[in-house]
Amino acid sequence: MIYVTSDLHGLPLKELQALLKKAGFSTADWLYILGDVVDRRNDGGVEILRWLLVQDNAQLILGNHEAMLLACDFVFEEITEHSIARLSPEKWNALQLYLRNGGEATLEAMQKLLQSDPSAAAGILEYLQSAPLYETTEAGGRDFLLCHAGLGDFRPDKKLSQYTPEEWLWTRPRLTDVYFPDFLTIFGHTPTRYYGSEYAGKILRTDTWIDIDVGLVSGASPVLLRLDDLEEIYL
Repeated sequence: MIYVTSDLHGLPLKELQALLKKAGFSTADWLYILGDVVDRRNDGGVEILRWLLVQDNAQLILGNHEAMLLACDFVFEEITEHSIARLSPEKWNALQLYLRNGGEATLEAMQKLLQSDPSAAAGILEYLQSAPLYETTEAGGRDFLLCHAGLGDFRPDKKLSQYTPEEWLWTRPRLTDVYFPDFLTIFGHTPTRYYGSEYAGKILRTDTWIDIDVGLVSGASPVLLRLDDLEEIYL
């Protein structure tokens, strides 16, 4: 079985594990997390990232929050008055953008990890650097495209390799947008409540795409979507 979830944003690892247990997840199954494990609350997702490092049947697809963290990797170098004075405007802007989007929780947790276990902190950054922008898979006789935010500037004749990181990471699809007819696109990034209060806390389905960001930060229950039969499992 193949399961997907997204936008965990600092969810405690024990809650993710409880959700997987409820779904009957085993070593024979596969989990995709469609970005945004990090930021906003608790330990900023660092515990889940450390868990992902040792999983043989789980894969993180890069989200915009992981991309913002990577753009601020300079903060894990030795900080001195001299090095701060030499920060470029681009780095300052990247750091300010990240902090405005809830990055403080993750930065604090990563700094603590850097002090206690530098190799683990380095391993997390290396893992994020290697995370793909999208994956394709097949389950239950259907083909799927998995990504964080949808497809920006979508055209049916546009090759997946032609989409930019910004189009994969920052897109806000409209409810009327239509994607590929021959496979389902699964993404998060845009909380489903943005499309209407009737969708709050629920997975949103259209004919060609499914939004699985149910809004955990706003108090919604974590959810898995099983691709084999499109069943939703809520904690």
